[in-house]
Amino acid sequence: MVVTATSITESEECLHCTFASRYVQESLPKFKIPNNSMPKEAAYQIVNDELMLDGNPRLNLASFVSTWMEPECDKLIMSSINKNYVDMDEYPVTTELQNRCVNMLAHLFHAPVGDNETAVGVSTVGSSEAIMLAGLAFKRKWQARRKAEGKPFDKPNIVTGANVQVCWEKFARYFEVELKEVKLKEGYYVMDPAKAVEMVDENTICIAAILGSTLTGEFEDVKLLNELLTKKNKETGWDTPIHVDAASGGFIAPFLWPDLEWDFRLPLVKSINVSGHKYGLVYAGVGWVIWRSKEDLPNELVFHINYLGSDQPTFTLNFSKGSYQIIAQYYQLIRLGFEGYKGIMENCVANAKVLTDGITKMGRFDIVSKDVGVPVVAFSLRDSSKYTVFDVSEHLRRFGWIVPAYTMPPDAEHIAVLRVVIREDFSHSLAERLVSDIEKILTELDTQPPRLPTKAVRVTAEEVQNDKGDGLHQFHTDIVETQKDIIKHWRRIAGKKTSGVC
Repeated sequence: MVVTATSITESEECLHCTFASRYVQESLPKFKIPNNSMPKEAAYQIVNDELMLDGNPRLNLASFVSTWMEPECDKLIMSSINKNYVDMDEYPVTTELQNRCVNMLAHLFHAPVGDNETAVGVSTVGSSEAIMLAGLAFKRKWQARRKAEGKPFDKPNIVTGANVQVCWEKFARYFEVELKEVKLKEGYYVMDPAKAVEMVDENTICIAAILGSTLTGEFEDVKLLNELLTKKNKETGWDTPIHVDAASGGFIAPFLWPDLEWDFRLPLVKSINVSGHKYGLVYAGVGWVIWRSKEDLPNELVFHINYLGSDQPTFTLNFSKGSYQIIAQYYQLIRLGFEGYKGIMENCVANAKVLTDGITKMGRFDIVSKDVGVPVVAFSLRDSSKYTVFDVSEHLRRFGWIVPAYTMPPDAEHIAVLRVVIREDFSHSLAERLVSDIEKILTELDTQPPRLPTKAVRVTAEEVQNDKGDGLHQFHTDIVETQKDIIKHWRRIAGKKTSGVC
C-alpha cells in the first residue's frame, strides 16, 4: 500500500543493477513503469538482488505465520497457484476440499453437527477477514432482534480485552461498532472475565475472548466467561453471545489440552476463528471462521451468484483469491492427522521451555508468558536503568534475529517486553543459539554508557529546588517511574500501536 511507504518517491530516482548489467546497461526508474522491456533473466536478477536485503523468515521470531512446508505440499501449491477459488463451478474439487476443512475444524471445535449435517463456515484471507465476518453476523443478529423489539439499534458495542489484535479495532471502526476494552494490569495481561461481563449492556453484540493473546500467548478463561455471562443474561433477559478469537490457539489447545473447555462445548460460544497460516502450518493467507449452527449466520449476509456457471453462495469480504492455501490446509490436515499435529505442538512447547529456562538462568529477565497457552516466550528486563528491551531487540538484529520489543496496552504501558514466537521451524539448537546471543548482547550493553535521552535519565537523578529556593537536591529513585519515562520516549519514536503485534 502506498500509504505505508516511507521512501521519497522522486520521479527521477533510478535503480542501478548489479549482476543484471550483463543484460541491461541502462538504469531503471524506481517509481515509473520503464519504457522498454528487458530479458526475463535480467528482471529476475534485479528483483532477486533487491530481495536479498529482506530478513531470513526462519529467524523472524516476531511472526506467528508459518515459514516452512514440506516439498510435496510446495508442489501442490505451485500446481494450483493459477486457480481462482471463487470459480467454484470450474474448480468443484477445490470447493469440496474447503467444505471438508470446514467440517474437520467444526468437529475439532466440538460444533453440534449431526452425522448427516454440514458444518457452517468458510475459508478467509487470514483471521482478520474471519473476524470481520463473525462481527458482522453478530451485529446483524443484534440489529434484527432490536428491530423486532421496537428498540433503538444504532449504537452497537463489542467488549474485548485491551490485548486484542488490531483487527478488532479495524472491525469496530470500519463497521461503526463501539469498542469497549477491559484494561490490563501488571501481572495480568489478558481480559478479566468478571470485568468484561460488567461492561456488557443491552447494546453489546458479543464479547470477544482470545485463545492465545498476541502479547504473551496466554489463553483467556472462556469457560468462566461463559458462566458469568450466562448468569447475567438470565438476570437481564439479554442474549449476549461469545466469539472466540482462536487465531493462534485454535490449532494448539485441541491437541495439547483437549479437556480445556473454550469452544462450542460452551453454549454461548457462537463462532470461532482460527488462522490456518499460524499453527495450522500453512503459508500466509488462509484463515477460517466456523459458526455453531446455521441460525448463527444471518441468511441476509450470504450472497448468491450464477454468472460463473452455477448458483454459488458466498459470504466473504473478498472475491477472487487463490485456491492454493485451501489445498495446502487440506494437505496438512490429512497428512498430519491428530497425532501429527499433537507431536508438532508438543515439540514447540518443549523448545519454548528450552528458551525459557535459558533466559531464566541469566537472572536478568522476568518471564511474563505462561506455560499453558501458545508457545510464546515473553520476557521483560528486571533493570532498565542502563538499557531497555528495545536496545536488546536492536542489537539482536546484528545476529540475524528479529525479536520484537513492545509495551503492554493500557493500563500496563510501563511494562515493556521482548517476545519470541516458537514455530515448528524453531529448533532446540536455535533456542540455545538465541540464548547465547542474548548473553553476548547483555555483556556488551553492560560495558556501554547509557543510551537514554536526557529527559529519560533525569528521572533517576532529578534536581529539584525546594520552596525556599535553597538549591537542595532531591533524588528520585523510583524504578517504576524510570521505566514509565523510558517507555514514553520509545513510544514517541515508534509512533505506532503496539497491541497489534503479530
